[in-house]
Amino acid sequence: MRTYAIGDLQGCHSETIALVERILDRERGNEPPAILFCGDLINRGPDSLATLRYVQALAQGSGGRIDAVLGNHDLHLLAVANGIRPESGSDTLDTILAAPDRDALLHWLRHRPLALLTKGHLLVHGGVLPQWTATQTVALAGEVAAALRGPDWQGFLAEMYGNQPDRWDDDLRGSARLRCIVNALTRMRFCSADGTMDFKLKESASAEEGSGLMPWFDVPGRATSDVTVVFGHWSALGLRITPGYIALDSGCVWGGQLSAVCLDDRQLLQIECPEFRKAKGKAG
Repeated sequence: MRTYAIGDLQGCHSETIALVERILDRERGNEPPAILFCGDLINRGPDSLATLRYVQALAQGSGGRIDAVLGNHDLHLLAVANGIRPESGSDTLDTILAAPDRDALLHWLRHRPLALLTKGHLLVHGGVLPQWTATQTVALAGEVAAALRGPDWQGFLAEMYGNQPDRWDDDLRGSARLRCIVNALTRMRFCSADGTMDFKLKESASAEEGSGLMPWFDVPGRATSDVTVVFGHWSALGLRITPGYIALDSGCVWGGQLSAVCLDDRQLLQIECPEFRKAKGKAG
């Protein structure tokens, strides 16, 4: 069974269907493939409700072959739906919030993981702190998943937002610990050599010279260098396929492409996308 990873959908429904069908066509006659989505299933694009329903149906009918990790927009939807965060002017969440199956969709969404490890590939939405090994990353993601699935999950969402602590410490506890994990796995793009996260730079693929910041995957001695990290979230970076990481956010909602990569042979599949959002001022 081959495994495919797909970048940020952001509510681009028809493009999602077209790309999944491309994958299934390629695998026709073979064992049904695994398909893993890199988070941000919804928001900013034209049909978040249909996209979420489609991915949920795929996953629930797959026997575990199809799944998605949570992205920052997915968590934002959960917070908005529970009155913890207001909608922003660029959100396209109203149809989900008003849907008759809203509760079932949100229940399914909050039971998704924040990291998956398969075939020597670690799948997350945002990034991985340089101190974390792949096994540690999955374990820490599991702590957040347990909070999201637990009886006080709304309380967790209420404490989830904020930029501090911006550096990992094994002694972190409680909401500060979970917030640091969430920020790394769903929001991080740049950090310093010691793993201090920056959340200001969003529209660039590189940091200003002398800032001490670098893309998280370029930190020397990164503890996940023994696996290939697969992630989305960074449309300004664009598609990159390297031995150490695969960046899959190729700007579908901004008029780029929706991209999938086969983790077994690095085959790239893409669907061209209309410009649903103007690129100026974009943020993943």
